[in-house]
Amino acid sequence: MVFFEASAIADVVTHVAARLGLDEPIELHVDETSPLGRSRVASYAPVVIEADGGALEDTRRPRHFSSARAADVVGRALLRVVDRRSGRFDGCPDDDDLDLALRAAWEVHSVGRLERLGFSPHRKRRLYQFRNRHGFTDAADAAFEHLWGASDLSWSDIVGISEGCR
Repeated sequence: MVFFEASAIADVVTHVAARLGLDEPIELHVDETSPLGRSRVASYAPVVIEADGGALEDTRRPRHFSSARAADVVGRALLRVVDRRSGRFDGCPDDDDLDLALRAAWEVHSVGRLERLGFSPHRKRRLYQFRNRHGFTDAADAAFEHLWGASDLSWSDIVGISEGCR
């Protein structure tokens, strides 16, 4: 269904994990039959990420692999692992129980950190998603900038920033 090479995917996962300081086995299960772009952490120990084939696709060439999209998907998932293991996210609900605004805020915080590690995120896309959940206001834009630029926020920090601008 897709023109992905397992070795190319493994190279991306290995590279992202190394940049995040993770030195452990990581499984990435790709549903090649789904054109959707969903992904999730299925297990935090051991680390298992599940992704639809569309999550790893080049948006300009359907069914073809995009290492940049894969790095974004894998990076965001692995940062959720890193955050949950840090002790700063002990009060965070399970992924399936996160409200959409808080999920968007955490994503902004994660993608901003990925950018500082040398990955190429889509800042405008994240800003638009954040505004959809927090409003198209100056307060929401300031909250976005805070989340994007911060390095070590806790879950309570993210909740406070998110709720403060809604």
